[in-house]
Amino acid sequence: MNPEKEKALKEHIQAIALILYEETSPEQLRDLETIETTVRHQVTEYVSPEIGIFLSKEQQEHIVR
Repeated sequence: MNPEKEKALKEHIQAIALILYEETSPEQLRDLETIETTVRHQVTEYVSPEIGIFLSKEQQEHIVR
């Protein structure tokens, strides 16, 4: 990955992290275990499916070519 794309990726990840943080209740930030569980849930629920869709479309386009 070139430096420009890596920088853009980090900026997007930080934006995603901010949104997820804003949607997290204070109770979910009380200790390391709860934070880890919350982050894992949010990534599984919101982030991973979108990445999976992208990769699936990319793979489909590659196979068609």
